[in-house]
Amino acid sequence: MTRPTALPRPAPAGLPAPRRPRLTRGPELAAAVAAQLALLALLRPGHAGLAVGVGYALASWALLTAAFRRRRALGPADHVTLARVVLTGGVAALVAGHLTGDAGLWPLVAAASAALVLDGVDGRVARRTGTVSRLGARFDMETDAVLVLVLSVEVARTAGLWVLAIGAMRYAFGAAAWTAPWLRAELRPSIARKAVAVVQGVALVVAASGVVPHSGALVAAALALLVWSFGRDVAWLAKRRRTADRVTATGEAQGTQENRTIRGRGTDGARRARLLDPVAR
Repeated sequence: MTRPTALPRPAPAGLPAPRRPRLTRGPELAAAVAAQLALLALLRPGHAGLAVGVGYALASWALLTAAFRRRRALGPADHVTLARVVLTGGVAALVAGHLTGDAGLWPLVAAASAALVLDGVDGRVARRTGTVSRLGARFDMETDAVLVLVLSVEVARTAGLWVLAIGAMRYAFGAAAWTAPWLRAELRPSIARKAVAVVQGVALVVAASGVVPHSGALVAAALALLVWSFGRDVAWLAKRRRTADRVTATGEAQGTQENRTIRGRGTDGARRARLLDPVAR
């Protein structure tokens, strides 16, 4: 006689179904480091590239651990951006290897192109899943900045050191915001600003590939657009600051409680600069 099979007991009515276990922040970031090391093993960027890639992986792990310290886990869009962080680390390693003659060009172009394509995915995922946040936007923005900086180093090798201005401009703006708090005020949304940012990455990848003649002119045009975009935003922030100063002066003259509150905020509500604080760009 066969033994009767024990049937699972149904869950009591009214109780929620058990949730699948989800990775927390620590294992997620550790998995990204493991993926970075695996990518380096696949790309074989040479000794210099390997050193840069490992250093990048450790620095990214430390920085993201600090940035996401108040979150138990990363969101869906953060996972896409984290994949871009890994690809950017591969690009950085390949650039270092290419400078020393130990790495090929086309793996660099392929990894950079993949990172650029994913740049249009994480924001869409955040909107569709309702997980849009300032930290996620900052995460996305800083990943873009690192990729552009690394690509500008690669293109500067053949086009000239002036190309480094493309990668350095975002960091120069951030440094200026530490000394001028009004530069950290929130900017109005701008499609033109986003388009200019996309143009930088595309122009640098095309120039790095060498498939387009006179690519230096293309990169110069991209730099001109970037200078215009930053200049326009700085002018808008300066105008906003002057408006806030006039309101402050009016409040001091009238002595109203409302204007005293505005006066107490200082430079348009900007706080003292701290590490990992969001900035306008």
